[in-house]
Amino acid sequence: MSEPESRSGAPEPAATANSGAVAVVGLDLRGETPAPKKQVYSWALWDWATQPFNTVILTFVFTALYLVSPSFLPPEVAALDENDPVRIAAEADLASGLGLGLTVAAFGILLLAPVLGQRADAAGRQKLWLGIGTGALILCMFGLWFVEPVPALFWVGVALISAGSVFGEIAAVNSNAMLIGIANPKNVGRISGLGWGSGYLGGIIALVIVVVLDTFDWFGMPTDNGLAYRLIAVGCAVWAIVFAIPIFLNVPEPSLGRPERKVGFFRSYVLLVQDVVGLYRDPETRSTFWYLLASAVFRDGLGGVFAFGAIIGTAVFRFGTQDIIVFGIAANLVAGVSTILAGRLDDRLGPKRIILGSIAAMIVAGLAVFLLRDAGAIVFWVGGLILCAFVGPAQAAARSFLARVTPAGREGEIFGLYATTGRAASWMASAAWTVLIALTAQTAFGILGIVIVLIAGFLLLLPVKAPR
Repeated sequence: MSEPESRSGAPEPAATANSGAVAVVGLDLRGETPAPKKQVYSWALWDWATQPFNTVILTFVFTALYLVSPSFLPPEVAALDENDPVRIAAEADLASGLGLGLTVAAFGILLLAPVLGQRADAAGRQKLWLGIGTGALILCMFGLWFVEPVPALFWVGVALISAGSVFGEIAAVNSNAMLIGIANPKNVGRISGLGWGSGYLGGIIALVIVVVLDTFDWFGMPTDNGLAYRLIAVGCAVWAIVFAIPIFLNVPEPSLGRPERKVGFFRSYVLLVQDVVGLYRDPETRSTFWYLLASAVFRDGLGGVFAFGAIIGTAVFRFGTQDIIVFGIAANLVAGVSTILAGRLDDRLGPKRIILGSIAAMIVAGLAVFLLRDAGAIVFWVGGLILCAFVGPAQAAARSFLARVTPAGREGEIFGLYATTGRAASWMASAAWTVLIALTAQTAFGILGIVIVLIAGFLLLLPVKAPR
């Protein structure tokens, strides 16, 4: 009997007997035939299309400069001096509220994304779920237009941004799955890097557009009532619509589906647990199990740096609009360049050393930013950029580490679990951020929350056997 074919023209992989996980990586099935460039560039444009949500809305502009600003405080509190303890506590409540929303979103991702991704795999409908996730994300960005600077609407803004985070992750699961349909073992790194780089570039260009508009005072347009920030959200939504279209038109589904993995919604969780237990029980893959656990923790700490970095800049170091946007541009550039340079060291020193060295440097920089915060903006510029310089290398080496310890023939299963465990721990940094701010009524203590998660990931990774 001949093997079934994927929609990209490659034979469909068989399933393992125990867990139903893919026995061979779909990349191996394409052979030497490269995908048309039109498909590759269309796939990479999805990162370009959606990155402004993370860069402009979630990190550097909408939340940091608008949603957690005095605009959403009661008028009598906003009128107080910026050093007044009452106002400081009220601003900390806003930051804590955003952290709470993102924590809830992280649990939503944990509960929904792995199972929805698994079901899309089984049905061969990645593009459908990519469309659902992307469309819902766009609707959330459009919804931010209605978040006027009124205290009662603060939680509407938090809800929309948190929901956008969930839908964006659901979409990303399927975008990553579609990479299999256009890549082979010889070019998957280049194509994946093209998508990663497109995301950085799209975020930077979107930030530059915001800087230009602000420099020219929005060309005379009235900017009261939060109009400028609300228009930025709408602009990000339109940007996503325009640049996300090519992936739906030009990129094929990675496979026709895997009927043997089709189970009910709740049965999908049972299947997931069976895969994880099987990974732990096999002596050859047990170190991979422990690495998945450690990486889930430290990757959440890495994500916390970008998720809350701009809020730290505005709430703790009093950065203005131009300052925080320029910092965001610099941070993305530094992260991109350092990742490319560190990739050369990965093969020489090994990924574990790169990860541990990067995390250690970030812990030191994070503690310095917290302890020296009274020294002014220079502390955030230096410490913040050091943190960003090591985020990319740690993320890239984390993927390299897993590739080196994944048993032959189980790559699809292992990398699927890598994504799942990452989401399972995606609540830790936002929860630590929220709890420490709530306990101290000072946003600055949220920095320690991120550092604590990084320390936990560092300690969990230490005993994990390094790949040869």
